[in-house]
Amino acid sequence: MPILLFLIDTSASMNQRTDLGTSYLDIAKGAVELFLKLRARDPASRGDRYMLVTYDEPPYCIKAGWKENHATFMSELKNLQASGLTTLGQALRSSFDLLNLNRLISGIDNYGQGRNPFFLEPSILITITDGNKLTSTAGIQEELHLPLNSPLPGSELTKEPFRWDQRLFALVLRLPGLASTEPEQLGSVPTDESAITQMCEVTGGRSYCVRTQRMLNQCLESLVQKVQSGVVINFEKTGPDPLPIGEDGFMDSSRPSSSFAAQPWHSCHKLIYVRPNSKTGVPVGHWPIPESFWPDQNLPSLPPRTSHPIVRFSCVDCEPMVIDKLPFDKYELEPSPLTQYILERKSPHTCWQVFVTSSGKYNELGYPFGYLKASTTLTCVNLFVMPYNYPVLLPLLDDLFKVHKLKPNLKWRQAFDNYLKTLPPYYLLPLKKALRMMGAPNLISDNLDCGLSYSVISYLKKLSQQTKLESERILASVGKKPPQEIGIKVKNHSGGGVSLTHSKNFRKLLKEIIGETVPRLTELNTKEFAGFQVGLLNKDLKPQTYRNAYDIPRRGLLDQLTRMRSNLLKTHKFIVGQDEVGKLQNLSLSDFRNQ
Repeated sequence: MPILLFLIDTSASMNQRTDLGTSYLDIAKGAVELFLKLRARDPASRGDRYMLVTYDEPPYCIKAGWKENHATFMSELKNLQASGLTTLGQALRSSFDLLNLNRLISGIDNYGQGRNPFFLEPSILITITDGNKLTSTAGIQEELHLPLNSPLPGSELTKEPFRWDQRLFALVLRLPGLASTEPEQLGSVPTDESAITQMCEVTGGRSYCVRTQRMLNQCLESLVQKVQSGVVINFEKTGPDPLPIGEDGFMDSSRPSSSFAAQPWHSCHKLIYVRPNSKTGVPVGHWPIPESFWPDQNLPSLPPRTSHPIVRFSCVDCEPMVIDKLPFDKYELEPSPLTQYILERKSPHTCWQVFVTSSGKYNELGYPFGYLKASTTLTCVNLFVMPYNYPVLLPLLDDLFKVHKLKPNLKWRQAFDNYLKTLPPYYLLPLKKALRMMGAPNLISDNLDCGLSYSVISYLKKLSQQTKLESERILASVGKKPPQEIGIKVKNHSGGGVSLTHSKNFRKLLKEIIGETVPRLTELNTKEFAGFQVGLLNKDLKPQTYRNAYDIPRRGLLDQLTRMRSNLLKTHKFIVGQDEVGKLQNLSLSDFRNQ
């Protein structure tokens, strides 16, 4: 069941108009509605779940989450207004936290017990923004930063805020305000140059630079095709490059090999498709991808894992190994420079083994857990996931059935016990199930050890309970309106650099404006007023914290210009005189509070 989360930019700059007179926010709303219509063509869309998040402060940014129906989603979408700041980092963090809300409860991430590609919640996060400068109440930000702290329990178990089945795509609106006279260029839509592009690529997604309505429709058609069930994996080459293959299909050692030059296929960050079972409608699998550490009962805590596992492949040609009745998992790789290179070698009867570094106890690289192999028809490349250290296990099982007729001798049992010592503990249960499916005798003890310490197991159970409470709190806050501002908050800027009042240029400029001796502003202690609010006599007057001209709503531009002109040109008429300053300095803080 794919999850489609739409993150809509509701900063004030989304009020800007295109040459057709429509605002960027209206175009974003129309894009979401068109996407839903395009997606509805696929019968699989009946199981989709839609979520809506904006740039508001959390938790009020969540307009439609896990419990809201489609009607609520559409209603909230139509009622969106653009009036805030461009807080993209915080909005992304809130979106990923929303997607991750139930993962610890369901145990889908299986921390410390291997990564199961068939346990997934495929999620597509689509953000629609104008790509303008990132702003917050503290000012303009040049780079995109996601808050490190998350209210979600267990977020420290993964280094990144996203997971391997979550991809980010960005539609960056660059539609002109005036009609262009130049002919529209046809072809693929380029990526955008804004700060969000790198974030998209890290998750396995991409950004689109949208300059016309036709390009927007083209992007939406492309995004509908991206709704695939799968997980993102980092494939990295280990060891030397393979020998080039000649025109006859055999190795050609006379041709030079570019083993020292970095090639695009050496490192690929791509999706593997996890297809649902045709009978059950959900993915079915048997074997995990190993962890990058050896589970030990002496470990007090789990090391944080990367969102995307780093799978290393060796370019040594091996024979694909499979035996009757032993289950294996087969995943197709998304087209990439790596798949193109393997297919160009036209060698469907050989394979490259894959490893996870530090997954074994006695080997730094670890033992192979599967292999990459081109399909027989040379149309795609598949990742075969097998039992851990399968080159040792498969011959043993073959002998068990064909030579020993399911009655192993002492020598075979010793060899099998030696194999089990190289096996991470979390492989014991799936191996026991596989042997039972094959009809083999009970070769593994019933007292299975998962390899995790008591403290780690207790901690994971505690996190699951805490996550339930946090989940209930967040779900209860969906749909609630943010509290009305009753004043302007006093901020403490004493920690960030030198105060403006210490600047000689500032004091000189202030003296020129008022024409008198400057009061000793440096004696003010801003920390003393931390948490205070400046009261507003007019309750209808909203606090204005604009740091960026683009954040001013269109309807408030003239009013804001008048205020700015008044502050700049008429300041000397309203400056408090020196005598009044002395009187004010003699008033105590309690007097100010009573006024």
